[in-house]
Amino acid sequence: MKKITLLSLAIGLAFSGFSQAKVDEQQVKKLSGELTPMGAVRAGNADGSIPEWTGGITSAPEGYQPGMHHLDPYPQDKIKFTINQANLEQYKQFLTPGQIKMFETYPDTFKMNVYPTHRSASYPEHVYQETIKNAGRSELIQDGNGITQAAVGVPFPIPQTGLEAIWNHILRYRGEALTREGGQVTPTASGDYTYIGFDEQLMLPYGVKGASPEELEKTNILFKFKQKVTEPSKLVGTALLVHETMDQIKTPRQAWIYNKGIRRAQKAPTVAYDAPGTAADGLRTTDDFDMFNGAPNRYTWTLKGKQELYIPYNDYRLHSDKVTYDEIVQAGHINQDLVRYEKHRVWVVEANLKENTRHIYKKRVFYIDEDSWQIAITDIYDDRNELYRIGMAHGLNYYEVPTQWSTLDVFYDFQSKRYIAIGLDNENKMYDFSAKLKDVQFTSRALQRDNR
Repeated sequence: MKKITLLSLAIGLAFSGFSQAKVDEQQVKKLSGELTPMGAVRAGNADGSIPEWTGGITSAPEGYQPGMHHLDPYPQDKIKFTINQANLEQYKQFLTPGQIKMFETYPDTFKMNVYPTHRSASYPEHVYQETIKNAGRSELIQDGNGITQAAVGVPFPIPQTGLEAIWNHILRYRGEALTREGGQVTPTASGDYTYIGFDEQLMLPYGVKGASPEELEKTNILFKFKQKVTEPSKLVGTALLVHETMDQIKTPRQAWIYNKGIRRAQKAPTVAYDAPGTAADGLRTTDDFDMFNGAPNRYTWTLKGKQELYIPYNDYRLHSDKVTYDEIVQAGHINQDLVRYEKHRVWVVEANLKENTRHIYKKRVFYIDEDSWQIAITDIYDDRNELYRIGMAHGLNYYEVPTQWSTLDVFYDFQSKRYIAIGLDNENKMYDFSAKLKDVQFTSRALQRDNR
């Protein structure tokens, strides 16, 4: 691991496991001073290539209306330089092993266009305030497989362990509810693909303004997610419902799949861990969705520190409704002329598979954006300790909320030289963050009714 430095709060230590120690009052005060409310270093870096955080995007660009694909707030930015196979050595210190492997695997086509860095991540004021409260009260329970005394904001803005950092990703603010259309592709090695469309609904009780830790612990629900396949016709009728819990030992994830053959919704306890993702052609696991989700109990988590990296960021061009899927999807990897990379500071968290525990991934290294707690990149290793896959999240600010989130997640498989791109919505309606969803819409009976 290159150029990893530990923050002053963790000098000399690589934390692992979990801790029930709360952050003291002096540390909490830093969230209104040298740190942002989300726990990022407010100042820029030494050479100025990462600027100071000044609040992120606080208003939409002129001409934007809710319901539109999000306009690029930085249309005048030019490419600073391009990393390719020829000059790779010059920039390796700011790349992950998985990114370097992409250049080795696709030496003639893979490149990274690097733009000026904008720390665009922003959230509503009440999310900042709840995050500051969480810092002094949130705790992990059940060996880190549950959380208590947390609501709305990230629970551990000043993380002391790898588990705390990964829970920040899982619980990062994404609004209160949303509906979205979109889909995924799993191109062949030659670039041929079939678009698989989804209609999804997400209800996030954890993020509701005014939610209290006590209320959340009573229901034990973090979020509810419903997905149905809308195309191609041979897959229409496939549907999934998930209830994610706060204490996953007390009540593990609850999931149901609608079986169109028998026209019933059935309990699906295997929708977790390394079970294959929906229509993913074996190119992602269930816990790859959203870069990582679900119970973390099969891994030992270590907080390695921070690193400056070139990561996908402010990918408004890739997100644009002026771009077609055919322009994005190419053989080997997505069209890199549409991808924007910037230098940002990331938390580095290493997950190693526990002994006597099963998963197809032996090790995963997560690189988490310090401003948003969105996993930007994950390097994935097989049981031979060789790079197996890399996942990249192409983030941007959905400024009507506001929230920093991915517009497209892509997992590249080095063995098959194929990939899966999840979240394609350029030719669909944009997310609706104003959706009013109810619990009654997220029952197995509703799943069955919706898909008959």
